[in-house]
Amino acid sequence: MTADKPLRADAQRKREALLAKARELFDAGDFFDLRFDDFARLAGVGTGTLYRHFPTREALAEAVYHGEVAALCDRARQLQATLPAAEALATFLRGMVDHIHAHEGLARTFATLMTHRSGALTEGSQALEQAVTDLVAIAVKDGAIRDDVDAGAIMMALHGIAAAHNRPNWRTEADGVITLVANGLRRPL
Repeated sequence: MTADKPLRADAQRKREALLAKARELFDAGDFFDLRFDDFARLAGVGTGTLYRHFPTREALAEAVYHGEVAALCDRARQLQATLPAAEALATFLRGMVDHIHAHEGLARTFATLMTHRSGALTEGSQALEQAVTDLVAIAVKDGAIRDDVDAGAIMMALHGIAAAHNRPNWRTEADGVITLVANGLRRPL
């Protein structure tokens, strides 16, 4: 498969079936309980198809990760186009907490499979930070938030939220941190 040549419709359906099953198993935390060859059967494809699209577990995890990042970045652009700037930023940040909460198994899988600093993880982090940077820039331009806080600080808050996911009241506390960040970004009156 090359980046220049689109997949045939049947090959695209099989690739999407593999990605969908991988997301499901990652979220359930069952991905490591399977032999990689058995994964193909669960996805409804042959092992040759699996290895043609994803020769390793890491390649499959990276593809899922790219899809998740792309969806989050698309969401940031949609919010930017449809909501006032400060509301778009706050909504995106709350959506990130929702995503972290809904996909804890996915995050654990990425952490386990990609213990080395993968290029995919770096690219994904940069894409998400750019999405936040764009949201922040528009909110600053509109005068809705302070101009002395950059996207890196907001990303640190999101990373901290994700890292604390084992806390007993994680969800409530995570929402509180997002409220704290949103309130802290407001321009002083």
